[in-house]
Amino acid sequence: MTGLLILTVALGVLAYWKRAELVRLRAVMTLFAPDRIVHNFSNMNELFHTTPVPRGAGPVSELPRGAPMSAPEGWEDWLARHAVTSIVVLENGAIVHESYLQGTGQDDLRVTWSVAKSWFSALFGVLVAEGHLESLDDGVVKYAPQLRGSAYDGASIRNVLNMASGVEFNEDYLDFWSDINRMGRVLAIGGSMDKFAMRLGGRIAPPGEKWQYVSIDTHVLGMVARGATGRAIPDLISERIVAPMGLESEPYYLTDIYGTAFVTGGLNMRTRDFARFGQMFLQEGFWNGRQIVPRDWALESTRPSAPTAPGELRYGYQWWIPETGPEGEFLARGVYGQYVYVNRPAGVVVAVTSADRQFREAGVFEDSLAMFRSLAAHLSE
Repeated sequence: MTGLLILTVALGVLAYWKRAELVRLRAVMTLFAPDRIVHNFSNMNELFHTTPVPRGAGPVSELPRGAPMSAPEGWEDWLARHAVTSIVVLENGAIVHESYLQGTGQDDLRVTWSVAKSWFSALFGVLVAEGHLESLDDGVVKYAPQLRGSAYDGASIRNVLNMASGVEFNEDYLDFWSDINRMGRVLAIGGSMDKFAMRLGGRIAPPGEKWQYVSIDTHVLGMVARGATGRAIPDLISERIVAPMGLESEPYYLTDIYGTAFVTGGLNMRTRDFARFGQMFLQEGFWNGRQIVPRDWALESTRPSAPTAPGELRYGYQWWIPETGPEGEFLARGVYGQYVYVNRPAGVVVAVTSADRQFREAGVFEDSLAMFRSLAAHLSE
């Protein structure tokens, strides 16, 4: 009888675990569904494992209100065309426009997707300045030895920062069997992100030779940072970036089942805090009365250094740099229309979240870049 009871309990636990696993898998399958995408992007903690990023006990940093901007031509059409859910525009550090659309609100903690890569780059720069990593030209396996024998063996930290690891990786979000979607399923159903990276074995080119956007590169940088410090990323980014910035609310990371932060795209926070981050980089790493990110890193990481082909959007250390435009124009960018656009000469920051299911179509990015530039020119008049 006792044995039967134990078996019944065990089967019940297994059924519950499998049910939770299936719920998360279904969440991935319907994450971008037209009737779910807006809600999901503001409530990722309902769908995935998460961990908080403590904001610290300090006061919220000031983000003053400026004179409201007048909308540039085509503004309303652009908002609708790209399914924008929130936008905050700063001029000289003051809010000149803020709006929340499609039923979302200012307190929503929104998924940043690959905007999170630029946040992680900021942390990485701090760790480099603190001496945790000897050189960007060190091999990643020096700090993440579990990658020996993988496609990352032989790639330097700089290669990976530049998305020039040479690792073969399919980033097509519309292909169910692509590497990026397989990675999402690992995150959802209880796999290890570290092991996923370790199992990658193919290369498209020797490290440093060819630029290719590879999201798992940022996870490998996370493995390097953890190996160099012996610390978890949420704790590090809390202490070095989030708490010093004085954010309005506590962000959170999506994680795998082992609690490893999804640094490649899993940071969730308020849109005004996106904007604070952009303003800090406009001010060359200075914010809230202190130099949070080393000035040299804030400048170097946002300059083109990756081996992108002529005519391609250029890339630095996890930041995008338009091919044409003024020195000091750069942006963080995430799928489905997430942006932090920075224009230092104009003193303008634009933080945008969207649920744009057409984000991959030709001309979509160029249309948004044109609007950001129009805003910067409009505010400079």
